[in-house]
Amino acid sequence: MANGSGAEKQIATPSSGRVEGGLAGKTTIDDGVVAKIAGIAAREVTGVYALGGGATRVVGAIRDALNSTDLGQGISVEVGEKQVAVDVTVMAEYPVSLQKVADDVRAAIYRAMQELVGMEVAEVNVTVNDVHIPSDDDDEERSQEARVR
Repeated sequence: MANGSGAEKQIATPSSGRVEGGLAGKTTIDDGVVAKIAGIAAREVTGVYALGGGATRVVGAIRDALNSTDLGQGISVEVGEKQVAVDVTVMAEYPVSLQKVADDVRAAIYRAMQELVGMEVAEVNVTVNDVHIPSDDDDEERSQEARVR
């Protein structure tokens, strides 16, 4: 699958002849745009803490600190002429139903691909690779505070 952050492939959506006003042509959408749209849709789902695997999230945290968030992080897409397939890796919040989070992510991406990109969705594969436990963050903050006093 082509990842939104790698080499960019473009998809072309042919116009079906003439449309209102006599305008004709084709629309080209980069894979990176499709990955961004999927990433935005997935991030909006309740229960999703972050996208991507461990190393990807570390790089993402650095990018966030530099105010250059990668909205396609954790998303890889494969785009055909009429269909798109999406793979997404998520870190869920604890305690949520992992199946519900995965189903909600899948539904959000399906909607975004159909409504915003205008393509049929072949499949959306969701991998939950971690669970965020809020108490872990509290422990890290306490240990950092103790070091700086």
